[in-house]
Amino acid sequence: MKPTAPLLHSHSIRHILLLLAMWFSTSAPSEIVNLDSGNIDEILGNADVALVNFYADWCRFSQMLHPIFEEASSVVKDELPDTKHVVFARVDCDQHADIAQRYRISKYPTLKLFRNGMMMKREYRGQRSVSALADFVKQQKNDPVQEILNLSELGTVDRSKRNIIGYFEQRDSDNYRVFEKVSNILRDDCVFLAAFGNVAKPERYSGDNVIYKPFGENSPDMVYLGSLTNFDLTFAWTQDKCVPLVREITFENGEELTEEGLPFLILFHLKEDTTSLEKFQQETARQLISEKGTINFLHADCDKFRHPLLHIQKTPADCPVIAIDSFRHMYVFPDFKDLDTPGVLKQFVLDLHSGKLHREFHHGPDPTDVAPGQPSEVASSPPESSFQKLAPSEHRYTILKREKDEL
Repeated sequence: MKPTAPLLHSHSIRHILLLLAMWFSTSAPSEIVNLDSGNIDEILGNADVALVNFYADWCRFSQMLHPIFEEASSVVKDELPDTKHVVFARVDCDQHADIAQRYRISKYPTLKLFRNGMMMKREYRGQRSVSALADFVKQQKNDPVQEILNLSELGTVDRSKRNIIGYFEQRDSDNYRVFEKVSNILRDDCVFLAAFGNVAKPERYSGDNVIYKPFGENSPDMVYLGSLTNFDLTFAWTQDKCVPLVREITFENGEELTEEGLPFLILFHLKEDTTSLEKFQQETARQLISEKGTINFLHADCDKFRHPLLHIQKTPADCPVIAIDSFRHMYVFPDFKDLDTPGVLKQFVLDLHSGKLHREFHHGPDPTDVAPGQPSEVASSPPESSFQKLAPSEHRYTILKREKDEL
């Protein structure tokens, strides 16, 4: 037996090495694409879904995420091998500060989701494990369009949501491909439905068309009148319908809204007080549409957000209340009853941009605003920002300090 033992041992080793070689040759390697200024637009633009890791080598949280991100990429590549449809990518933000600035990166590591080259506002904030990351990316490949098999189904459409409905002669068409691309990007904001062929025929009296069913049982449908093969026009129209000018802030979305980096103009109202909300929405659209992109228009439940109200010495009994949170201080709109006075709400926002709100809290009204012979009042310091506390935790990210001084 002794002479044969080494031979068996040698054979076992060779067998194990052969198995290892086969395993490495058949397992999908990690395919993390390194993005830079020269390739980022092309790679992200050609991907249905891309998860991008914005990192810095010196950041310990980034270092901890690297192997997890790479393994998650391998898992997804095994199940979804077509790299044109799903991409895992990364950006070294120290080497490519221009890209970090372009996407407003304020912490490391940041995981941003892109669809068809467009960055989604809702970045990945879930568990940082291989299975969680892989499942998240695979879920993004689910078809966002629900097929209508009978037009009677439209009678049960949930009118508490925004619904975009397309009627197409055939699925394999340029019209539907654009609709599908738009739905992929805006799937978090609207419900997308589509009917084809004979099912869609009664609604296709003038050809393929797309309609929007807004909130409310009695709200009339709106028809898209642009070219269905023009992506830019179709996307702009759909985004306008799916993403409201005034959004609700909750504890679930507060962090992502804070990360957009824009001050908040907030209406605090009781949940059942829809009249005040409608009035605020109307005046925001009438007076402040030109300020879109410089400030976030939000509404909040008074009962849920009692703490910010206490910050400005208000309670739910005082609602409706309008305030600005600049992420440094909070400022209260003097009187809700003045909301529909032409220009008053807009001036409140302009006074934030000019620094007047901040100056007046420290030094009283500007001299030009005080009547002759009337003493000016010295105002106290404004309350500190309350919503800034919803920013990302420093126990999970390396937060970049970018202080913005107010005048």
